[in-house]
Amino acid sequence: MNEFPMYALSEEHQAIREAVRAVADAKIAPHAAEVDEEARYPHEAAAALLASDFHAPHVPEQYGGAGADALATVLVIEEVARACVSSSLIPAVNKLGSLPVQIAGSEELKQKYLGALARGEGGFSYCLSEPDAGSDAGGMKTRAVRDGDHWVLDGVKRWITNAGESEFYTVMAVTDDEKKTRGGVSAFVVEKSDEGVSFGAPEKKLGIKGSPTREVYLDKVRIPADRMIGEEGTGFTTAMKTLDHTRVTIAAQAVGVAQGALDHALDYAKGREQFGTSIADFQGLQFMLADMGMKVEAARQMTYAAAGRSERGDDDLTFFGAAAKCFASDVAMEVTVNAVQVLGGYGYTRDYPVERMMRDAKITQIYEGTNQVQRIVMARQLLAGVQSEL
Repeated sequence: MNEFPMYALSEEHQAIREAVRAVADAKIAPHAAEVDEEARYPHEAAAALLASDFHAPHVPEQYGGAGADALATVLVIEEVARACVSSSLIPAVNKLGSLPVQIAGSEELKQKYLGALARGEGGFSYCLSEPDAGSDAGGMKTRAVRDGDHWVLDGVKRWITNAGESEFYTVMAVTDDEKKTRGGVSAFVVEKSDEGVSFGAPEKKLGIKGSPTREVYLDKVRIPADRMIGEEGTGFTTAMKTLDHTRVTIAAQAVGVAQGALDHALDYAKGREQFGTSIADFQGLQFMLADMGMKVEAARQMTYAAAGRSERGDDDLTFFGAAAKCFASDVAMEVTVNAVQVLGGYGYTRDYPVERMMRDAKITQIYEGTNQVQRIVMARQLLAGVQSEL
């Protein structure tokens, strides 16, 4: 039986949603505008999420974590993103960065790094992209060379979310130039304190300004051999498996910001009067609001369905993860743009949150694989006959 139905949340999952929403409304939303305006890390959100054990809910209980399933993790990210997308990147990126360890790491690595993450000793970032290797991850140039009981890493990683804030980094590096993505890429855990690790200046971005995005420089970074994640040459496979799961979290972000924008649009429409009546009475506006609500709910159900497949490790996860991420992020962009339209001139100002939400929503169409790449992934899955029959 499907343990994660699309149609209704269990009482436990509903309780998680309510608990996260309470934290987000009380401790995160009040600082969201300031975090965006000042382009600073959301320390208030980080503290609140850590105190409530929502900072990395996916970490299994055996390593000191909350042991949240994939759907519960989606609910955490969705509800935080409803208030502040920058803050939602704390639990989202902690999962992205640490999931390779959880998927393929040795028991020693899991105990050490998943345990540290669960205890709040540092966040976890994911280092795959490079200046010349974005959608084409196989073009990476970062190298790792074996030297006795150590590996020495050299290279540059770009577009690394929460770089400089995180203490731990999953780094993909080429260990065999001949094989590259077919067995020549390996994954490693690098610590912020390792000699030779440094960071570039924060990128000046359109949105998610509260989540620093920096280059990570690896200059002859020497790490113990036991910090390799999985066997040598399995890094690219681990990276792709990770993205199958974490694209669902991007979908959750998109659903959250879309819902937040819709909430503000509805409140504004009911309170704003023109021509002697509430603008919510105008049929043209009602149609716009109806479409927004319909598409948000469709994106939510697709995201929850993908979360169930993520938890079970279904064969069609690759399709559903890509589909949820692609559809939900396109919906988020449309809904946030329409929310600005509903508010009119007010929506275009920073006095109201919908313009921030519109800027934040855009990145969900780009990171963890552009939506063009998601469509390629989906098409290949369909042509291979992987999509399950519903």
